[in-house]
Amino acid sequence: MPLAKGDYILLDYTVVVKDENKVIETSQEAVAKEAGIYKPEEVYSPRLVILGETPLWEPVENTLLSIDEGQDFEVEVPPEKAYGVRDPNKVKVVSIRDFHRHGIVPSVGDVVEFEGQRARVVSISGGRVVLDFNHPLAGKTFVVRGRVVKKLTTAEEKAVALLKLYLPRVSEEKIKASFDGDTLVLNLPAEVLLYERIGGILLQYASEISTKFPNVKKVRFIEEVELRA
Repeated sequence: MPLAKGDYILLDYTVVVKDENKVIETSQEAVAKEAGIYKPEEVYSPRLVILGETPLWEPVENTLLSIDEGQDFEVEVPPEKAYGVRDPNKVKVVSIRDFHRHGIVPSVGDVVEFEGQRARVVSISGGRVVLDFNHPLAGKTFVVRGRVVKKLTTAEEKAVALLKLYLPRVSEEKIKASFDGDTLVLNLPAEVLLYERIGGILLQYASEISTKFPNVKKVRFIEEVELRA
């Protein structure tokens, strides 16, 4: 049975600029390293997607709604369904003095804030700066390839997957979720105690649980510290 809106899925994916065959985003570490876009601070793993809620390009979401768990997919996304078609009217020429009076020395390729909007500096010549207010990827067609790794079916799986959004570096194998009446109980490893602003993170998570699980009235966090004999 195909996936449906409201389903929680774990998705592996790679986004490629079609004409350049250039990978710009991926959930897979090996692909990121091969493409030269690997970031050590990034956590590479299948991403949680809540169909109908998680922002997705329309062609991608429509494709996911036509397949099932374990299936691979590939879909082309035209500019108008991605970052938009390039608009020549969004390329403007301004005086470099507009930057200098704010203590800014622009360089070609910089992304700058100008009159409340972000723009890329295209060229600088004769005291004039050419700014492009189009999205850097406007006008591009993309190919999105991926696989629905898993469909989450139990409330416990969903609760853990949501927590991973807030604590991405904590292995899901170290998190245990259970329900005690209207209370969600989460057993967490001791390492979470080392997280900066962990209290605020868990409060944000609890707030999201209140919207995703209306029957849950309380969230109980239990940090387990294993003592060696």
